[in-house]
Amino acid sequence: MTFEQRALLGRAREAARYAHAPASGFKVGAALVTLSGKTFTGCNVESSAYSVSICAERVALYKAVSEGERGFSDLLIVAQDGEEDSPPCGACRQALLEFSPDMRVAFRENGEFVTRKLADLLPDAFGWKEGEHGRLV
Repeated sequence: MTFEQRALLGRAREAARYAHAPASGFKVGAALVTLSGKTFTGCNVESSAYSVSICAERVALYKAVSEGERGFSDLLIVAQDGEEDSPPCGACRQALLEFSPDMRVAFRENGEFVTRKLADLLPDAFGWKEGEHGRLV
């Protein structure tokens, strides 16, 4: 784990403390770094109408976008209780990839942090191209 990832880990763990996960009990925090160097955090928020629940990664993304950020370099995801973390779900991968396909994503796999390029986590993605619907290039 790099020095930068250790700093992000602390921010993501802090965010996970605020998660609302009454259904799953799986509290997740995310720390997202913009190309301008700002960090935005998010936690998962579950609802009894489960389909309107939102993952930590998208909370961080939407906070950043709502403050004018459009490019991202790094994302670190962590579960609060020390359980095995997981990579972003498909919905998060799609939302994030539309902004920064080259972003580095860090999460634990078999007890060790790994880093993957976002585009590798969602090959052949569908998205916007110059204001039109189509495959991302």
